Amino acid sequence: MYIRNIEKKINHLIAQNQSALIFGPRQVGKTTLVKKCLSKVKNSMEYLLQNPQVRIELEKDPSLLIRQITALKNNPTVFLDEAQKVPDLFDSVQYLIDEKKANFLMSGSSARKLKRKGTNLLPGRVKSFRMDPLSWNEFGWIKENHLPNLKISNINSNVPYSFEKSLVFGSLPGIVSLENDSDRASFLKAYAHIYLEEEIRAESLSRKIGAFSRFLELAANESGTNPNFTKLSMESGVSAPAIKQFFNLLEDTLVMERVEPYLKNARKRILSSSRYYFFDIGVRNALAKMPLSSELFNTQKGVLFEHAVILELISRCRALDKDYKVCYWRTSAGAEVDCILDLGQKVIPIEIKAGKKVRLSDIRGLSIFLEEYAGVADSGYVVTMGERPERLSKNIVAVPWNCF
Repeated sequence: MYIRNIEKKINHLIAQNQSALIFGPRQVGKTTLVKKCLSKVKNSMEYLLQNPQVRIELEKDPSLLIRQITALKNNPTVFLDEAQKVPDLFDSVQYLIDEKKANFLMSGSSARKLKRKGTNLLPGRVKSFRMDPLSWNEFGWIKENHLPNLKISNINSNVPYSFEKSLVFGSLPGIVSLENDSDRASFLKAYAHIYLEEEIRAESLSRKIGAFSRFLELAANESGTNPNFTKLSMESGVSAPAIKQFFNLLEDTLVMERVEPYLKNARKRILSSSRYYFFDIGVRNALAKMPLSSELFNTQKGVLFEHAVILELISRCRALDKDYKVCYWRTSAGAEVDCILDLGQKVIPIEIKAGKKVRLSDIRGLSIFLEEYAGVADSGYVVTMGERPERLSKNIVAVPWNCF
């Protein structure tokens, strides 16, 4: 059972009799983490809302939660798993927190239903967290930190899983714990199927299941790019407005990360459409119907490596509680930087190259950005699959992926 980046924070909240709402895509380990944190709590109880019997009872009568908990002599810590399945429970939760009758740990894999119903998300009463697949420090892969703003330490060690495997099968805890690749491939295919069925059913889109399935495959193949809605519409047979609806669904169910363009103080014409990355590389590969084997690593190394670095940057900002924004930069003339880490007053441009050696001619966009934004960008980095850091110019350093 892996130590997770938010585990210490959750344990602290429990010790302080405070409540938390933990969002994250399916299978990132939310339930496992909460149960682990509660295993040392004497007075706890759980409501697993994926159990139809439990869910139906509380859907019919949300105040049942109040009556059952106030009947207890001692104030418990209550775990509501998949809380978004019964949004009306949040008012009952607020009452119990305000009356100091209980504290809550709530998990959820979708904010969509909560947003649509205008659910009370208990501001000021509950601290919200976002949980991701396993990060590099949770694997124990970090060797050095060359970016002080993103410095993080390993919290696990000797996890028997390689970085190369993560580029094919992803980083979901259930995938990592499996012993062979054929089981990992089967798990990912089942995940893709279950996600499709569950979300279609939850969103009452059953008549669009074929269209949504085709869209998912196309969107997964274009993950990491600026999607062309018109092209996707033509290839999937779905209208452009429906394509936008589907992208919103993927965002709201936390399956996609949106990366916005960096637009501040530009003297050049900048492309302004968003990029989208699936939250886990293995899930992306399965949805794109890629061959889940080492062959994929050889044929899509650059694409997979870029995904891995972008997802790590996003999850590390969350783990460190940094309000940084991960963006990209591209001009109409074709100059491009894969990632701009916006710190607020300053920015750090980061280029991503899957090779071991990098030449300055390979990172022309990075040099242009540093010149164009000299007032806010002091230095830039190139993340590589090399083994040692290397200074490429006075303000550009190449660093191995496990040293940034």
